[in-house]
Amino acid sequence: MIHIYAAYLMDVVFGDPHWFPHPVRMIGKYIMAFEAYIRRFARSAKALKISGIFLTLTTVIFTFFIAYFILLGAKAIHIWLYHVVNILIMYTCIATKSLKDESMKVYKELKSEDIQNARKMLSYIVGRDTACLDESEITRAAVETVAENTSDGVVAPLFYMFIGGAPLALAYKAANTLDSMVGYKNERFIDFGWASAKFDDLVNYIPARLTALFMIIAAMFLRLDYKESFRIMIRDRKNHSSPNCGYPEAAAAGAMSVVLGGTNMYFGKPVVKPTMGDPKRLLNKDDIILVNKLMYAVSLITIIILSMVMLVVGGYIR
Repeated sequence: MIHIYAAYLMDVVFGDPHWFPHPVRMIGKYIMAFEAYIRRFARSAKALKISGIFLTLTTVIFTFFIAYFILLGAKAIHIWLYHVVNILIMYTCIATKSLKDESMKVYKELKSEDIQNARKMLSYIVGRDTACLDESEITRAAVETVAENTSDGVVAPLFYMFIGGAPLALAYKAANTLDSMVGYKNERFIDFGWASAKFDDLVNYIPARLTALFMIIAAMFLRLDYKESFRIMIRDRKNHSSPNCGYPEAAAAGAMSVVLGGTNMYFGKPVVKPTMGDPKRLLNKDDIILVNKLMYAVSLITIIILSMVMLVVGGYIR
């Protein structure tokens, strides 16, 4: 567990420097190369779906075993090299500071009243169209992204780290990258990305629900409305097209006493979504800061609770 703590601290301090050779970029290159190659041959919906299944399996399995054998080789060279490499791989799987940094770029542009730049900064972290969003819609998108990715970028990697170390955490990131690149329900990816989207739903099933629970606990410590967080999470958790994303977003909406969700534009087409939360107050740009505080509190709670669980389970097994 010491390796996990070190990786988490590294993420909190350094985030995701652009110069660092992040494994997700290499995973992304494999996905793009696979798609470019396979579309030369696969034309029918069935062929694309089968190809997508193969892409999902190879990406996740290759990622797991590449990480595993890298660690095995490092250990064979020197135990201290193993420690360093293990921590570095884990570090690349966590996205606490990068989520905060990217969302705060949006906040800073909103604070300086530069809507055009705020839309531009937002476009780097969301999949929806941002060209015509006003300040309230930009704020909502940023808050929703941090709330949702508290599960994908923080809790889920830590969850799989505690279970299976760096290889399993990186394999999870591969699944998450697949979904973010090909898991769309548009004409291009509806068949090819089907397996990636379904697999991502599967691996996020437990982490998303843990994130909602930890958000409620975090709301208590941050003196937010934890009772409302629980109530809204139970009531609105299914008000999302994803079977998982609604849990952390609904819990955040309740804790912050705001409304999240609603209609968004994707690839030029409106997608109507239900809302989460009650309109006790209007969202404002400072809520980007608030949701980041919630995310950081959740990350600490995740570390503490999962550490306690592992100590109990380890003691029981022995």
